[in-house]
Order: sequence, then C-alpha cells, then structure tokens
Amino acid sequence: MRPLMSDVAAVRPHLLRWFDSRRVVFWHDPEGQYAADLDSLDLPGIQTIRVANDEFAVKNRLLHDEPETKFLVYRSGQVPSGIGDWLLDLELAYGVFTADRTALVAQGLGLVGEGIDEVVHAHEKFFNAAKRVQSLKALLSPDDDAARLRAKISAVVLGQREHSLLEITRTLLTENAKGSHAKYDALADYGLDGFYWQGVAHIYGYESPTPSIDDLVLWIFQRALEGFKSDRPGGLQNIQLDFASLRNDRRSQEAMSTLAKRAARDLDYKSKIEDASFRELLSVDLFEETDQKIISDLARAVAGQTVTPREVAEVVRARQSSVWIDNYRRLYTAVASASELLGELAALNLAMQSFDTGLERYRREWFRIDQLYRQFVVAARTAEYPKPLESLHEQVEKRYTNKYVYELGNAWQQQVDQVETWRSTALRSQTDFYVRYVEPLVRDGDKKAVVIVSDAMRYEVADELGSLIRQEDRFDATLEAVLGVLPSYTQLGMAALLPHSTLKHSADAKTVLADDQPTYNTTLRSKILEAVGGSAIQAEDFKALTADERRELYKANRVLYVYHNRIDATGDKLGTERQVFEAVEDTLRDLVDLVKKLAGANATNIFITADHGFLFQDEALADPFFLSTKPQGDDLKYVNKRFVLGNGLKVDPAFATFKAAQLGLDSALEVQIPKSIHRLRMAGSGSRFVHGGATLQEIVVPVLAVNKKRRSDVRPVNVKILPESDKITTGQVVVRLFQSEPVSDKVQPRSLRAGLYAGETLLSNLVSLTFDEMSADARDRYQSPRMLLSQDANDYNNRAVEFRLEERIPNTNQWRVYEKAIYTLKRSFTSDFDF
Repeated sequence: MRPLMSDVAAVRPHLLRWFDSRRVVFWHDPEGQYAADLDSLDLPGIQTIRVANDEFAVKNRLLHDEPETKFLVYRSGQVPSGIGDWLLDLELAYGVFTADRTALVAQGLGLVGEGIDEVVHAHEKFFNAAKRVQSLKALLSPDDDAARLRAKISAVVLGQREHSLLEITRTLLTENAKGSHAKYDALADYGLDGFYWQGVAHIYGYESPTPSIDDLVLWIFQRALEGFKSDRPGGLQNIQLDFASLRNDRRSQEAMSTLAKRAARDLDYKSKIEDASFRELLSVDLFEETDQKIISDLARAVAGQTVTPREVAEVVRARQSSVWIDNYRRLYTAVASASELLGELAALNLAMQSFDTGLERYRREWFRIDQLYRQFVVAARTAEYPKPLESLHEQVEKRYTNKYVYELGNAWQQQVDQVETWRSTALRSQTDFYVRYVEPLVRDGDKKAVVIVSDAMRYEVADELGSLIRQEDRFDATLEAVLGVLPSYTQLGMAALLPHSTLKHSADAKTVLADDQPTYNTTLRSKILEAVGGSAIQAEDFKALTADERRELYKANRVLYVYHNRIDATGDKLGTERQVFEAVEDTLRDLVDLVKKLAGANATNIFITADHGFLFQDEALADPFFLSTKPQGDDLKYVNKRFVLGNGLKVDPAFATFKAAQLGLDSALEVQIPKSIHRLRMAGSGSRFVHGGATLQEIVVPVLAVNKKRRSDVRPVNVKILPESDKITTGQVVVRLFQSEPVSDKVQPRSLRAGLYAGETLLSNLVSLTFDEMSADARDRYQSPRMLLSQDANDYNNRAVEFRLEERIPNTNQWRVYEKAIYTLKRSFTSDFDF
C-alpha cells in the first residue's frame, strides 16, 4: 500500500525521537513504500544512506570514515539473514526502526491500550482517509481500549458522535424502519459488522448464526412480548432498558412505531390477544393492536352497561401513557363520555315539584347530560376510527333522545303549563341582566364592565368555558344562570341583555324594541348603550384591533358589549347544523382568547352570557318529534320551528299559548310554543338544531362572571416520594409516589420523569409520569414506577445514589430536580454493559 504524504510526514517525528538516543538509525522498509519520498523527510544534521548491495562500504563509513556523524541507514527489499547480513552486528547494537503504517497510525491516535495496533490493522480501510481519522480523534479518550476504539470507529462510520451500543442500535433500527440498510452496509464494508453482533450477543443476549437487523427487530419485540423473561445469566435487563429508551426517545419513537407494526404482523399479535379481556391488557402498550382491542371491548361493554363509569375512567386514564395514544385519544374520550353519560341516564330521576325546582335541578345536575352528549358526539365524529363506536353511538343517541331529551321535555312541560307569568324565584329574569350585573359595577363611575354575548352559548357550554378560564393564571370565573326570555330567539334575547325599561315587538313582529328603539344589529345596540356611556363591537372587529387600539376602546367606555356569533351561525343553517358541536369547540377557544385580549386591554370585570340556548340531536329526528298540526289564528305574523307570533292565535293542545304580558313583553301580541321538544316542520330548514321554545336547554341562560386577579393563583399539583426502604438490593426497585391533592382548575396536573442517578450518571430507565388524578380519595392518588438498574450501577455498589423526580423547565429542553430521595446500593453485579 502506497503511503500518503501525510504518512511520510508522520514518520519524521518518530525518527527524530530515535536519534535523541542514537547516532545511527537503521530503517527497514521491505516493500520500499517510502523509497520515493525519503529525501523529503528533511532531517537536519543527519546523513541518509540508501543500502544498495554495498553493506561493507556502509559499515566502513559508519565506523571508520565518519565515526561522529549521525546516519539514517535505509534498507529496502529483502534483508539477508544471519551471517549474510554484513550490518547485523550494528543493527543489533542500534536497533531497527520500522515505519509500519499500522504502527504509525496507532501511535498517532495517542492510545496505549492493548490491541490498538490490531484494531488499526483490521480496519485499515477506515484509516485510509485523513478526514475519518480526524473525526475519530475528536471522540477518543487516552484510556480507550480496543473495544471502545472499535465502537468509536463505528460511530464515525455511522456519522454520529455517540458510540454506545444503544446509540448505534438506535441508528441502525431507525434506518431499517425506513427500508434502508446503507449505514449497516457501511459497517460491514469497514469490517465492523462482526464487532457489532458480538456486542449485541454479549450485552443484549441476541445470538444467531446469520444475524441481521430484521431478525434483531423481531427478536427484540418477541422478548418484549414475553416481558424480557430469560434464564440467561444476567437476564435481559440491558435490552429491556434500551428498548424503553428506543421507544420513548423522540429521536427513535417514529421508527420504533413503524417497526412495531411490522413485528405485530410477523408475530401475529392480533390473534394472540383475541381472547384476552381489556382488563388483562391495561399495562400493555407494545403494539397498537392492544389499544384497538381495549377500545373495541370497552365500547361494547359500555354499550351493554357491563362496566361502571368509574372503571371506564380508570381504564382511559391508564391508557393515556400508551405510546399509541395520539392515534386513539378521541376514541378513548368518546368511550369515557358515553360511559359517564349512560351512567347518568341510568340513575336519572326527573321528578320536579315546581317550575323553580326544575330550573334549579337543570342548572345543578341535568345540564351535565347535555354536556356529556356534546363531548361524546364531537369525539365520536372526529375519532380516528369510527367503526368501534357504531353500536355505542346508536345506544347513546337512542337513550339520550328518548330517556332524557324527550322525557325531560315532557316532565318540564307540565311545569310550564302551570305558569301564569314567565318569572321565577329561583332564577332572575334575563331582562334584569343589566340591572343585576352591570349597573351595580358602573353606577358610581369608578368601575367598568365588559359584556361578551355569545349567540346560542347554552348553560352546559358556559360551564366548560368557566373551567377553561379558571385554568388560566390569575383568572377566576363564577357561573350563574338567568331565566331566558320567551320565545328564546336571538332578537329578543339580545334586546333583553341591554339596558331598558320595556321590551316589545314592532307591529309586524319583525323587530324587537327596547324602550321603543330597534335592537337588531350591533350599530343599533351601540346606540342604546351610548346612554350609559357604552358602545358595542363585534368580536372579530375587536380582535382585529391592535393592543393599543383595544386599550383605547376600553378606556373610552364605561360599558363595552362584545358580540360573538359562531354557534348560532353554524347551527341555524341546514347545511352546517350538524357541525354545531364543532362550532362550540371553536367558540370555547375563541372566548378564552377574547377574555385574554380584554384583560390585556385592562378589563378586570367581564361577563359572558348568551341570548338563548338550544336543543340539538345528532341523528335525524323521527316523525313523532314534529307536530302534525299547524298553527292557526287571525293573524300569523311570524312562524318559526319553535314559536309563533301573531294575534288571535287558536288555542291548540299541541302548543303552550301566552299573551305578551305574561312573558313580560309590552305589546298585544300572542306567542305559541310547541310543547316539549316538538318542532314545526318547515321546508328548507334544519331540524336538529333549534331554539325559540321553552325547554330547559333553551331557556336556562348562563352568566359567567370573570375577574382578573393581581396575583398568580394557578400552580401544579404537589407530589411526594414515599420510600419504603433506603436500600436497593436487587436489579430493580419500586418507588411509591403520592399526589398530595386532587387536580382542579387551579391545581393543575404535573408531568415529571423519574430516574436513579449517581451524580449526573443515569443508572436506570427514565419513567415519564403524569399526576392528574381528580379523585378526593387519597387511595386513588398513588403511583409506583418500577426502576430497572443498568449494569453501569456496578461501579456504584455500596454507595449512595439518588432517586430523582425531575420536571422540564418551561419553554426549554432542560430539566430540573423537583424532589429526590437517597438510596444505598447493596447488590452484586456480574456483567459489563457498555463498550
């Protein structure tokens, strides 16, 4: 092999060191590799002699002609042996220098461990490129041995700095998941594949006469499926630890998911769990078929009501840590919502002694059924795979509509039928909103108020909104309810929220007047508010303002009404009415953002309310939900799916009939409302989403009072470590952790990771933990992660180690210690783990 110029230059310092203690240096170069470049060495004060069958003359010159001169005697080709070598005695006296490239490269690495020369010689091809050698030198440590040198050569070949078996395996598995093998081929090309498989056999326990990455993948997943049980001395703890790292590290998560799908197919995992119950699979997340099986079985159990809502909630919570959760999150949400909903329906008691009792029971308990139904429908409609929910969806729709909406409508109608005037002692009237909530704040002129009116935001939506707002730091939200106006439609509801003395319809019933002023758009409402030092604006227009413009607008008004319209705009159209629950989801996000922007404009007192609520069923309504009769009267001025305005309306048992005065309206109009949940059939309009009637869902109107506080009031939940011993005597330890309080709006979940450390050296697996239990029962708030010790812990036996809970520093990838406990390692270790 012809030496590189860099190799020739490398010879010079070695020769000069020889001359430090010698006058004569003999250089044997049997293949003549350096003959052409000999004169370029530039050795000052040293004479160079090329031996050319003139050994006697050379000897005479060295000993007699120039006995003080330093000489480099260079011999190429085959050197005579024994007495045939006339220079043998001098060579024995001065020693022979050999510029073997392998030896020179090994010396250039600065390593002195045993077997370094053999490694360089075995992987000569790698060392032919100076760039590769430089990359290698950057990774080396003076105490590296032959095995570690090979590991670091492997790292350079793979284009990475990490040389551990874990990191090399991570690279090869990630490549394999992409259907490529170029990097593995590179290892083989440089003669490193055998070294890799020796490491895998020794450290992981995988052995095969014909090893391959494909076979290794299948072997790893098979071992994982068996729980890494083994009779092998030392067990399979090393691959168990590294498998956890491969699956949980973001660098290899996607690749491991791809490999898992392949392995599940090759191992026929689906058939293996066909007869398993979802309870047996709770702690298993090796393959995504596990989640599919759990969801399918759980959905059937919920539909058949053979599982309690509490157990379903526990299952769903446990599966949130599955590595496959992002593919099934909506499905789990749907099943959990359906389970709680069906549980509520099974225990439903619709007894109400009075009109006021019905209102109270709805705002305290029954609204939750509407909320759960909405959450189920949204999750089911956006679920990753809808088929597992088909029978459950059918059960939910049937029971929600027949058991709850229909029966509640009928029971409530009995109370409505007894009402003489549309008033309640349980709830204030919506028409008193300004006098009750806004006026007391702004009366003395030192405070201001903002009112957000979200069209058709019913009570159950406001309940969820309140929770979202309370989760924001320094925000509080208190939910109350008012009795909505009748008919419960937009024009009348919007007018009722304004400052006024009287409400009535215009003569043609098309316009609602507040103190004889029209109110049907933002400009007209703003004109009414001017009388109390206020104005009105659409939410989108407010959000489009700059921060300074928003502050100026707030500063200029004692009262500011902000109108938001997404729910009603979506539900009132035939083509989009089925998306009304998705519109609710958008509304929740919109309103939280709007509250923050208002707070940024210095608003501290914000009310969020609505003009009316709504009825909604996702499935098409059957004929019995529509009235077979039509309204009749002397003068039908306005006919809606849920109400009629007119004069001389004919009394009909299918309708509840009111005079305007009974409803607090200052006109001669009459109002008819289809009883219970019934609709009037109207061509070209939707029927799933309706309002205007007198059901509890339509007329229990929320008022959410939001306040901005000066001090932070949101914090993560506290977690304590409760060690049961201060010693670790086996290869694993279970640590008991306690969430000291339930999670709530202001006490939020905490995400931590757990590990055993000696200084900054990790000695175990890292376990990700989420503390989000809402139960008031302390027994439900324990977690017990299992920590598996790596073989690196061998170096720390009989020494103290730390169990640490760490949390991520916000907006960074750095971690800080949250809590720690000290243990003493008291066990023996037998095998080496790393290269």
